Amino acid sequence: MAGLGTALLSVLLLAAPPPQHAPGAARVWVTSPDGSSYVGTVDFGAAADTATPTIVIDPARKFQTMTGFGASLTDSSAAVLYRLAPAARDAVMVDLFAHDRINLLRQPIGASDFTDEPAYTYDDVPAGQTDYALRHFSIAHDRAQILPLLRQAAKLNPELQIMGTPWSPPAWMKTNGSLIGGRLIDSPAIYRAYASYLLKFVQAYRAEGVRVDYLTLQNEPQNRAPSGYPGMDLPSWQAAKVIEQLGPMLRFEKTKILGYDHNWNEHPNDAANTPPDEVADIDHYPQELLSTPAARWVAGTAYHCYSGDPSAMTALHNEFPAKDIYFTECSGSQSGATFSDTLKWHARNLIIGNTRNWAKTVVNWNLALDETNGPHTGGCGTCTGVVTVGATVTRNAEYYTLGHLARFVRPGATRVASTSFGTTGWNGQVMDVAFVNPDGSTVLVAHNENDNPQAVAVRIGDRQFSYTLPGGSLATFVWRGHGSKDRPIAPTGWTATGTGDVPANAVDDDASTRFSTGAAQQPGQYLQVDLGRAQPVRRIVFDTGASTGDYPRGYAITASADGVRWTSVRSEGTGQFVEGDLRGRNVRFVKITQTAAADAWWSVADVRAYR
Repeated sequence: MAGLGTALLSVLLLAAPPPQHAPGAARVWVTSPDGSSYVGTVDFGAAADTATPTIVIDPARKFQTMTGFGASLTDSSAAVLYRLAPAARDAVMVDLFAHDRINLLRQPIGASDFTDEPAYTYDDVPAGQTDYALRHFSIAHDRAQILPLLRQAAKLNPELQIMGTPWSPPAWMKTNGSLIGGRLIDSPAIYRAYASYLLKFVQAYRAEGVRVDYLTLQNEPQNRAPSGYPGMDLPSWQAAKVIEQLGPMLRFEKTKILGYDHNWNEHPNDAANTPPDEVADIDHYPQELLSTPAARWVAGTAYHCYSGDPSAMTALHNEFPAKDIYFTECSGSQSGATFSDTLKWHARNLIIGNTRNWAKTVVNWNLALDETNGPHTGGCGTCTGVVTVGATVTRNAEYYTLGHLARFVRPGATRVASTSFGTTGWNGQVMDVAFVNPDGSTVLVAHNENDNPQAVAVRIGDRQFSYTLPGGSLATFVWRGHGSKDRPIAPTGWTATGTGDVPANAVDDDASTRFSTGAAQQPGQYLQVDLGRAQPVRRIVFDTGASTGDYPRGYAITASADGVRWTSVRSEGTGQFVEGDLRGRNVRFVKITQTAAADAWWSVADVRAYR
């Protein structure tokens, strides 16, 4: 891991904005598990069959619009940055916000577990007293270090957005009179006071020149027993009561409310401590909140990484497609102790796993910490910062993983369809995610989770390039000028039947799963796809995915509008892609049938249709 004083090569390779791309070429930036970086170019050529697994990008299939990528400027982060001489601190801020282009900060509203001083809120009064009118509200604490750094960050990166999250309301609002544990007093006056407290935070920051773009109500609302640091149990029914007050208060602000702000799935320890009358919240908190009338004020749902996996976000999106998904915290013990471990875990789960599961943001925890992963009060002893501040300043793996998105994927970019063979677990295949920026440039982020190099090809329209990813590496490719005229049909509602294992895997829009015969190829084996309704189809593609040797050695494709009258389809392909030319006919059913025998299995990981 290179310190700022010794990482000149990394600065030269990664710090500058992406240069103009040569015609017919993509630029590529690679980070390897040993912390080294590489930048180069790779040339496009005509699309052609290859034994190398080929990633297909369909830019006309669009998903979420991206917001930003970053971390949290906690009290601890601010404190360690202020230990540096002003010139050294400025250099770190330039590196983080101008070079690495971090453009989203999730700010604790008051103290968190990463605080180098006693816990506090913005409206603390002596025990036994209350302040419903919030006469004692003040953000004076933040004027010393946090607000100056936020203003500097915004100046360095004008795209910067801010999210505010409290770890605890003032103690006088809570059942136990403490910042640690307890919950809000069940009182309309308290709900209104807490909503007013959050509103005053937004207004006070705005008066200091810092716009708060998003608010959540409570960090980790199902963590009922925080270990020595501020925290609170906030069940979904109480969150709804606060939002019903807060939503109308924010109508003249541009601040959006996000719900939940906790794990993909509830941690088993938290679930075990759920009160009997609130078990509906277990692994269902976001759904419970979005099913209340308060949902009209909720823009989306925020998630953390400490239990479950990113697929929970897609499940929520499928239930509430009009509500956005945000990923807002991960650090430390989830990823392991080395640069290599963190690079691989974050690449799989955060950089690619999150964004392929509808997250508009990827946010790490602390922006900066010292060599002991502190200072902190209770809580996480293994959390690491984006940078470590000691005798020198070290860029950690988080700096690079965030940079592979933040440097190249602009706010307003759209995630687009790309076949991905890897998983957030460990299946040995390359994972990827693709975006189209507002300026029309295309970005592909790919990760080789294997220790050994892996070659991949990347196809968009009738153009293609090949590249060998070093073992364990994370790479970003950026290009202009190569697109696709294809008009893909979304596989929504498609079903499949066939001879073999799990035909549905061929139409699940996930190239890491597959339909397979599970046996040697024999004449008569088939896969039949139902597109849900008759519609004009120009061509259909049967893609083996990473199992490029599992293509059919002989086959026939037929199509039907009604499942009764079938016609033959001209077809071609003897590798990863077998294509049927449907010439725009009205088609609902397409069937591919084996006509030859072979020792190899037959697999289909992905079926795609185009108008």
